[in-house]
Amino acid sequence: MAFNNESTTDEVLAGFDLSGRRFAITGAASGLGEESTRALAAHGASVLMLARDPEKNIEAASRIRAEVPDADLSLDVVDLADLASIRSFATRFLGGGQPIDVLLNNAGVMACPFGHTADGFEMQFGTNHLGHFELTRLLQPAVVAGNQPRIVNLSSAAHGISDVDLDDPNYEHGDYDAWISYGRSKSANALHALALGSRLADDGVLAFSVHPGGIRTNLGRHLDDDLMQQMLERSKERAAKSGESGGMRFKSIPQGAATQVWAATTPDVVGHSGAYLADCGVGVEGVNVGRNGFEPYITDESRADALWSLSEQLIDA
Repeated sequence: MAFNNESTTDEVLAGFDLSGRRFAITGAASGLGEESTRALAAHGASVLMLARDPEKNIEAASRIRAEVPDADLSLDVVDLADLASIRSFATRFLGGGQPIDVLLNNAGVMACPFGHTADGFEMQFGTNHLGHFELTRLLQPAVVAGNQPRIVNLSSAAHGISDVDLDDPNYEHGDYDAWISYGRSKSANALHALALGSRLADDGVLAFSVHPGGIRTNLGRHLDDDLMQQMLERSKERAAKSGESGGMRFKSIPQGAATQVWAATTPDVVGHSGAYLADCGVGVEGVNVGRNGFEPYITDESRADALWSLSEQLIDA
């Protein structure tokens, strides 16, 4: 069945029985992560909810159980802006010997003021990319041991703002721009998925990056009037470039979470590992990036390999 930008999580999961399958989701305490957890649990999945704030995670699990009383949920703490937190969680989890069928790298920060992670990385690149890169690297044995395993990275149309900067990823030399930094981190998420798709192919692991669409969640907590205006202007420019009228369109949270849930479960993407997905379909180069299009640099294998090498160097330094 074909879905589109208005499809919801419940619609894309209709008919699925996910009993016996284990999903791990970062940023599960709110927004798209919470909705993805709810929808997957409603179809029988076992979901490991990962979040930075344990109290908010407990509250989210309570809301989900109010709707899905028999939801099979487990909770743990991961701060993606702190490598020690990531490694501590991975040690705990791997010690249990459980596989992960699907890893949903959903968490992130957007257009925040300039700052650094606990390890000195620029906050957006460090959290959105390097945190998920290390988490995925450490959890790889559990994912490889999974049943029809997949890894889904939440990217964004904002990748169209900027390619990754392999020379100055932490703004040690250039002037900081909140939106350019976010765009770089989202391009990194897409390139990471591209690299995973090729590197883990022999292990049977599929990997994808996803543009969820514009959704009003607490991800936008740093957006002041100026940053919001910049976002809307960029949306209008993208639309005009594609010969479309109008600017940014917003989705509901169930619509916004639909593509990542679809990516995690549908058989329709089996032949597209490494691809960028949007509006519950495979992205199309050369059309509006704000809808389901993408920029060619996120499909550059050599760029993905270079980012992988840089990420290892930064994390292992």
